[in-house]
Amino acid sequence: MANLVIMESPPKANTVKSYLGSSYKVVASKGHIRDLPKSTLGIDIENDFEAHYINIRGKGDLIKDLKKEVKKADKVFLATDPDREGEAIAWHLVNALNIPPEKVKRVTFNAVTKSVVKESIKHPREIDMNVVNAQQARRILDRIVGYKLSPFLWKTVKSGLSAGRVQSVATRIIVERENEIRAFIPKEYWTIDVVVDTADNKSFESKFYGVVGDPNKVEIECEADAMKIYNAVAGNTFTVSDIKTGKKTKNPAPPFTTSTLQQEASRKLNFQSQRTMRVAQELYEGVNIGAEHGGVQGLITYMRTDSLRISEEAQLAAKNYILDKIGEKYYPSTPRVYKSKANAQDAHEAIRPSTEMIEPTAIKKHLTPDQFKLYKLIWDRFIASQMESAELSTTQIDLECAGYIFRTSGYTVKFPGYMALYEESTDDAKASDESNTRLPEVNVGDALTAESIVPNQHFTTPPPRYTEASLVKFLEEKGIGRPSTYTTIITIITTRGYVKRDGKALVPTSLGEVITKLMCENFPDIVDYKFTASMEDQLDNIESGDNSMLKVLNEFYDDFKGELDKALSNVSMSDIEVPAEETDIICENCGSKMIVKNGRFGKFAACPNYPTCKNTKPLTKSTEQPETKKPEIAPMKCELCGSDMVLRTGRYGSFYACTKYPECKFTKQKTRPLGVNCPECGSEIITKHGKNKTVFYSCSKYPECKFSSWDMPTKENCPVCGKMLFRKKGKNLLVCRTENCGFKKEISEPESEE
Repeated sequence: MANLVIMESPPKANTVKSYLGSSYKVVASKGHIRDLPKSTLGIDIENDFEAHYINIRGKGDLIKDLKKEVKKADKVFLATDPDREGEAIAWHLVNALNIPPEKVKRVTFNAVTKSVVKESIKHPREIDMNVVNAQQARRILDRIVGYKLSPFLWKTVKSGLSAGRVQSVATRIIVERENEIRAFIPKEYWTIDVVVDTADNKSFESKFYGVVGDPNKVEIECEADAMKIYNAVAGNTFTVSDIKTGKKTKNPAPPFTTSTLQQEASRKLNFQSQRTMRVAQELYEGVNIGAEHGGVQGLITYMRTDSLRISEEAQLAAKNYILDKIGEKYYPSTPRVYKSKANAQDAHEAIRPSTEMIEPTAIKKHLTPDQFKLYKLIWDRFIASQMESAELSTTQIDLECAGYIFRTSGYTVKFPGYMALYEESTDDAKASDESNTRLPEVNVGDALTAESIVPNQHFTTPPPRYTEASLVKFLEEKGIGRPSTYTTIITIITTRGYVKRDGKALVPTSLGEVITKLMCENFPDIVDYKFTASMEDQLDNIESGDNSMLKVLNEFYDDFKGELDKALSNVSMSDIEVPAEETDIICENCGSKMIVKNGRFGKFAACPNYPTCKNTKPLTKSTEQPETKKPEIAPMKCELCGSDMVLRTGRYGSFYACTKYPECKFTKQKTRPLGVNCPECGSEIITKHGKNKTVFYSCSKYPECKFSSWDMPTKENCPVCGKMLFRKKGKNLLVCRTENCGFKKEISEPESEE
C-alpha cells in the first residue's frame, strides 16, 4: 500500500474513499486520540506550561490498528478538519502513532467533493505549528481555569460544580439580562389609531404622529393627553396633507458564517445550535444522493467559519445558475463581494453549497427532513447573496385633523430581486413587519372619513431574554468565542444547570446567578467581556505567528493566580447561599409555595417547611408542574369484556390495560410500526419493549412468523449479498447478518430514542 489517508470521522472517510483510487487506503481516527488526563490538571505550570497528553481511554485498539497501517504506508496524508482542532488532531496523530517526518503530508478539504479532494491530495503541506499552538493555548487556558476554579466553587457553594473560561462569561450575559428585566420599570404611553375610508371605499390605518407645524414626533404619556386629542378629532374629516414617495434599494444578506447559520436556523427552522451543527456536519462530510447525482457527495463547504469570502469558481457557478434558472435581470452587473469582519479567520470560505451546486429539490428524497431543510436554507441564502438588489417603492401619507398629524407609511415591491428567492429573518418581529403596508391611491387635499378612532394604552416592555440566536449574535459582536465554540458554550451552561430553557428563551437558574455574582466579585477578569475577547485576539495572534503560546499563558496566569489566592483566603461556604427554586405549586397541607429539589430519580416539588411539613409532588420534565395527566384512552376495546382500554407504563414499557381492572386483567403491549417489512415473510415489523423497557423488533404476524431482533432492521440492503442491513444496538454501525458475508458500514446518524 503506497498511501494512507487518516481522517477524523468514519462517514467522511467513507466519502473520500469513494473518490480515491486503489492506491489509497482511507481510515478514521474517530476524533481526538490524545488529550489531557481527566483525573489531574495535566499541565506543568512551573515547567513552561508543559502539557502531559495521554491516549484517550478506549482507543488503544484503534491506535494499534493505525500504527500498523502507518508502517505499511509510504505516505501518510493527515486529512483532519481544516481548523485549529483538526490541525491539533493531525499533530497528535504524528506523535501518538510515531509517524516518521518524511512520511507526513497534511491536507485539508474545504468541501468534500471529488474535485476538491483530488486537488488537495496533489498539494499537501506541513503541519502548521502556529495553528496547533493556538489550539493548545486555548486548551491549556480552559484546563487551568476549570481545574483551579472548580475547587473554589466546591469550597464556597457546593460540591460537584465546575467553572469554565468562556462559559462563565456566557452565563453572566444571561444573568445580566435577567437583572435588567427585573429592574425594568414599565412606562405608560398611548397611541391613537384611526382607520380612514377613501372615496372609492378603500381603507387604511394611520397612527397619531404629532402637531401641525412641529416636525418632531409627539409621545402621548397619559390618558388625559390621549383623550384631549381623541375629542378634538372625533367626528371630523381627515385631510391628506402630504404624500412622500421614494425608492429604496434593499441588498441581499451575505452567505452564511457559522454564527449567522445558527441564528437563521433558529429563527426559520426552530433548530437549536447543536442540532444545526450536527446536520451541517453531515452535509459537509457526505450524503449518498443517488447514482444519478454521483453517489456520496459533500453538499456544503466547511461549516465552522467566520469568513464571508467565496471562491471565483463558486461565484461563477452561482452566476450561471441565476442566469439559466431565474433570469438575466436577477443578476447584478458585477459579482457581489462581501467583506469579512476585521477579526475574522479567512482560512475558509463562507458556508455555501459545494462546487457541484446540486439543487435541494433534486435530491430531497435522498436527504433526511433536517438535512433537506438546512441544505435548502444554505442554498437559498447563497444564491440570493449573488442576486440583484430588490427595488421598493416607498410611500408616506400624512393626514391632518384639528391641528394634529396622523401618519402611515408602507412600500410596494417594484422589483423583487433576491427577495424572489430568500429574505433574512429578524429577532424583532415588530421591525420585520414595520412599513409593510400596501396603501391605496390618494391625493393631497382628499377628504377622508374616519371609520374608527381608537385610543390605546400601552406600557413599555423590558428587553427580551436571550435566545440561542440572539446570544450567538451577541457573542460574535463582542468577539467572545469563535465559530467552533458557540454550540459547546450553550450546551455546557445548560447541562451544568446554570441556565435553563423556557421555550426558546435562555433563563438563568438560581445557581447560575449565585455563581455569576461570586465570579464577578472575585474573578472580574475571567467574566469580563473585553478581557475574554482580548484573549481570543491573542489566540489569533499565536495562530498568525505574531505572539507566542508561552508569553500568552504566562501573562494570563500571573494575574489569575493572584485573584485565585485572594478569593480562596476571603470567601468561605458560610458566605454563599443558593436560593431555592420556587414553583407555582401551593402545598395543600400548609399553603406555602413549593420548591424544586433533586432526588435519586430527578427533580421533584417539596414543601419549603420541611421537616415540619414533608409534602412532596412529582414534576414533569418540561413544565415542572405536578403530574395530573389522566391515562390516555386507547383506540381499542378490551378483547375480554369490551370495555375501554387505557395506556399505562410498567417495567416492560408502555402497555394497554382494561379500565375494569382489577375485575378484568386483560393487557396488551403497546407496539408501533417500524416502516420496514419482515425479511422472512414480508409483513410489517413492529417495535416492542422487553425487560427493563429494552426495545426489540418483531414481525407483526408473530407467532405465525417468529422473526425478532434486538438490532434494528433497516430499509438498506447489503451491497455484497443484497440482504437486509441491521443497525447494531447502541452503535452507529450497519451490519449484514447473512452467514459468511460480514459486511459492516459506519454511519453518523444518532440512534433514535424509543
